[in-house]
Amino acid sequence: MFSPQSLAQIKPLSSPQAIIPSVSLTDSGRQLSYSSRLMQHLGINLWQWLFQGTIQSSLHRSQGIAIGQDQPLRVRLDVREPDLIPLPWEIMQPQAGQPAISLSQQLLFSRTTSDVNPLPQFQSAQLLNILLVLGQPEAENKSNSSSQPQQKSQHIQQLQLEQEAQQLSQVFTNSSSSVNVDPEINAPCRVTTLIQPSVSELITQLETGEYNVLFYGGHCIPAADGGLLFLQPDVTLNGTELAQVLVRCGVVMAVFNACWGAHPAIALTPNPKSTVFQAIPSSSLAKVLIHHGVPAVLGMRDSITDQEALSFIQAFATALVARKPIDQAVAIARQHLLTLYKFNQPAWTLPVLYMHPEFSGELMQPLEEIRTELPANSQTWLGYIAPRAWLRLPSDLNPSSGSPPQLWPLEAGSVRVGRGEDNDIVISEQWVSSKHAEIFCRNGSDDNPQPTFFLRDF
Repeated sequence: MFSPQSLAQIKPLSSPQAIIPSVSLTDSGRQLSYSSRLMQHLGINLWQWLFQGTIQSSLHRSQGIAIGQDQPLRVRLDVREPDLIPLPWEIMQPQAGQPAISLSQQLLFSRTTSDVNPLPQFQSAQLLNILLVLGQPEAENKSNSSSQPQQKSQHIQQLQLEQEAQQLSQVFTNSSSSVNVDPEINAPCRVTTLIQPSVSELITQLETGEYNVLFYGGHCIPAADGGLLFLQPDVTLNGTELAQVLVRCGVVMAVFNACWGAHPAIALTPNPKSTVFQAIPSSSLAKVLIHHGVPAVLGMRDSITDQEALSFIQAFATALVARKPIDQAVAIARQHLLTLYKFNQPAWTLPVLYMHPEFSGELMQPLEEIRTELPANSQTWLGYIAPRAWLRLPSDLNPSSGSPPQLWPLEAGSVRVGRGEDNDIVISEQWVSSKHAEIFCRNGSDDNPQPTFFLRDF
């Protein structure tokens, strides 16, 4: 978390800034891409400026702990200076030859903000329930005064939106049956589509659908209250207004396939000599939604083509139905964009992920945490909390013994007791055989529902 106005002066780097050497020819005679080297050089400089001193030491220690636990390390960047938000922090890399921070599977990168409302409690879902909203695709052109050509244009636009909705819906649903996803672990996906809805229609659908993902595709412009989404030519919705219904309805993630979704609004400040363009703090759509308590928001830093967006969405949806965390799914989809559109193209740098500081990134419940549970009306359901019993060594019953008593809890079912390591309770005493006894529990009858514990001595 940093801001030039809130931090002490940062000492200059100990080593001089690297200079991009002159472009040479490879063995094949092809000229090396200067734009690739320029982007890499910027990423290295951003990394060196941010990770230095105690911050760098803290990062290295955290990486060591994460490696020891065989877990990825989450790195979340809070940029408080509005003029620094548009910078492509996603391209940071420690040195040449190493992946950018947003491409790594060991460092899961996202942006965040500490000025947030507390995150409400919610359970991870087992169904990817998506509300797909397609708004006005571009700013309305009012220069044409003829009504007939305008009606024809609106009809063509409606057909294009319907085709786009069908295409996106197929991308989401087909991701559940992708050959790259294990059919035994992938989560089911359900998509509901709204084409140019009114504000009331959008709110009604969110309140009744139990959605965990909102996907918006359409025109968006930066504005002071979290941008403006154009649902219809004359119907707009800003980020502050949208945040109210998203938080109330428990939407976990909002995805905006729209230009400037992660870009702050710009204010014009009059100056005697010239006009000053200054970014408005906390004005981007993504950051406003995070401020209000939406756990995760994915927006675009700049304009993105339809084909690039479709490629990203397809890879992103496939990773989500495979129960990947949101930040890891974004990294996978970003790698997909880089492979398709090359490193020196901005496509892979455009998606910007904001995550609430209290959010773990878990949208779908991991498979290892899914447990089979009996319903409350099952015939084998106990209907009461199973009691617990305790096993205590006879030698510990002696009051003169100074050692603390050794106790083992006895759960419902069967418990094996003995000196061997394959027993449930291991007692390392000479008078205990390798397979000494078995303690099992039997449920009571209707007259006496309390269970009874029995001991079988071997």
